[in-house]
Amino acid sequence: MSLRITIRKQLGAALGESRLRRGREVAYRQLNLLAKSVAPAGLDTSMPKGSKTATPTAPRATANTRPTSKVKPTAPAVKPVAIGEPNDRRGGWTPPDPFVPFPPPSMSRHDVLRALHRLVQPSTYLEIGVSNGQSLALSRTKSIGVDPAFQVDRPLHCDLHLVRDKSDAFFARPDPLAHFDGKALDFAFIDGMHLSEYALRDFMNVERHMNQAGIVLLDDMLPRNPLEAARDRQTAGWTGDVYKVLEILQRRRPDLVVLLLNTHPTGTALVVGADPQSDVLWESYDDELPYLTAEDPQAPPEHFMDRSVAVDPEALMRSDAWDMLARARHSGDHTLLAAAKDALRATPLTGADPARQSG
Repeated sequence: MSLRITIRKQLGAALGESRLRRGREVAYRQLNLLAKSVAPAGLDTSMPKGSKTATPTAPRATANTRPTSKVKPTAPAVKPVAIGEPNDRRGGWTPPDPFVPFPPPSMSRHDVLRALHRLVQPSTYLEIGVSNGQSLALSRTKSIGVDPAFQVDRPLHCDLHLVRDKSDAFFARPDPLAHFDGKALDFAFIDGMHLSEYALRDFMNVERHMNQAGIVLLDDMLPRNPLEAARDRQTAGWTGDVYKVLEILQRRRPDLVVLLLNTHPTGTALVVGADPQSDVLWESYDDELPYLTAEDPQAPPEHFMDRSVAVDPEALMRSDAWDMLARARHSGDHTLLAAAKDALRATPLTGADPARQSG
């Protein structure tokens, strides 16, 4: 657990979460006032506006689609950007956009990954988005890591097939998971391209290979403010608009258990009950593209940013579901799988946890 999280928990215990939250809100307001006083003249320091219902743009070409016309649309007039304005890459100055207050996370994404490896005991593990290998280093089982530009800088301790490629190209191979010798996928971690259409395709491709009692963890699902969710990166911490994948899974696939986890820094989502035979997402993908590829600004739902619909990861790790999932994975018992899914759905939301209601 990071020093920052430890200090935050100790302050919460000493002051009470309500007083700590009020203190954070006052600090955010003071930072805003300070930013306005030092911002370049004429710069808008307010939070960007946007609406989820804004008119979507036409679907962009992806790795699996090609434009059908060579006629280029007329580009709209673009106002020159002065140094220091939000889109200027030279000035390096980003307008203030305070985080929406949310309960202090009890675990980081790597804490959760470490705990899930211990609880699930997967025989196969797939990771999309290897980067420097920090998360892949937690695996002790037969693993595949996919990343077009990984730069692993630490020891890895698993039977590993490391692939330097984009995930779409990887899954287009004749037998992408040949390293697993025909075994289904027990555990997948998706932390690839931070654009929603890519993240959704990653989930769709992963689901084709999943054990129904396996688990999928998706990273960067809970942006802390609208600017952090921009498709065009403007912040140090960046989720992109992958939160839209959650909305689509919740709308299109009620058969799945989809739990949002209040993890540091930008939230994760656990998905259980994958169905390799399902075509629902594949058949609806083109219909969802206009929303997935809508231009900035993005407007994440408030309940994602304040994490009122997220669960406490510590409470989730204590669930009775993990033992049931392990037994269901080995036995194929659908009754056990159904019981595990019910247990996961019963995990209390962060805001409903009495331990976090003091003050």
